[in-house]
Amino acid sequence: MEDSKADQDRVFDSTNLIVYLYNWRLPLIIVSMVAAILAAVFSGPSFIDPLYESTVTVFPSTTNSLSKALLPQKFASRGQDILEFGKEEEAEQLLQILNTDEIRDSIIQKYNLMDHYNIDTDGKYAKTELYKTFSSNISFRRTEFMSVEINVLDTDPDTAALMANDIVELLDMVKNRIQRQRAMQGLKIIEGEYTGLREEVQILEDSLTELRYKGVHDYESQSSVLNEQLATAMIETGANSAVVRSIERKLDTLAKYGGTYVSLRDDLTYMKEEVVKLKTAFDQSKVDVSQSLPATFRVNNAYAAEKKKYPIRWLIVALSMLGAFTATLISILIWDTIRSSRKKA
Repeated sequence: MEDSKADQDRVFDSTNLIVYLYNWRLPLIIVSMVAAILAAVFSGPSFIDPLYESTVTVFPSTTNSLSKALLPQKFASRGQDILEFGKEEEAEQLLQILNTDEIRDSIIQKYNLMDHYNIDTDGKYAKTELYKTFSSNISFRRTEFMSVEINVLDTDPDTAALMANDIVELLDMVKNRIQRQRAMQGLKIIEGEYTGLREEVQILEDSLTELRYKGVHDYESQSSVLNEQLATAMIETGANSAVVRSIERKLDTLAKYGGTYVSLRDDLTYMKEEVVKLKTAFDQSKVDVSQSLPATFRVNNAYAAEKKKYPIRWLIVALSMLGAFTATLISILIWDTIRSSRKKA
């Protein structure tokens, strides 16, 4: 019984609302229609400039060092694949670069956006208004597929497409410039180390040449051969023979310079190995400075849109009608309630 009574109350309430709306149908319909007509007029091109959207989608790359990705590595395997798409970290890096002042100011200067956006150059906050308009018309976002979307809105569809494509070019340029600056610093360091080590190698080679002039060519083999010759000569010619004295002088020379020779020779062998390593790193650094690859994989180029993106006229008209209808209904309810209260009073 109670459920049936509640259902009857709900039907009664709904019926009362429908009847109430019907009684006030004329002001509700008139105000809604007027709002729709005004919205249709003021959302037209005479009052609101239509905006066209152009979009470029790019995937980040994982290649940071071109030399390590392409050149054969003597002491390490290749760590990068130039054909591999980047993941979340690389996509976030692209977003950071896209939001740099360099890209923003380059686009502003190239397309003279201060005049294009009709901003008063003599205004107190002209630059702030310019940056705010730029941010509202040009946006970047990371998609769920780890790509980066560049969206450009503009009153001219051709300009929107050109700006979107130029932003991708600037993205590659800025990232390569940042990496090249660091590569140049690394090249200077490696070049200094490589040049210094080569000079040390040359000094060691000159020292060994001087020892060779003194008769020390290969300490171990010479020492072994001379000791054998000395023993044979002492047996055959006696201990005081000229041959024995000549061999003893050679052994004295080996004894005097042999330690120095061995030390210089071992150092020279080690340093030549280091020179080879530095030479490989030096050549790789030169490649990283002089050559570059695009920082992104471009999925598509932006094109001039045929249909406007904003304003959506039917949506503005529909929302205006709904807003006017709601506001009118609330006003009628308030007015009717006040009137009923006064009658009861």
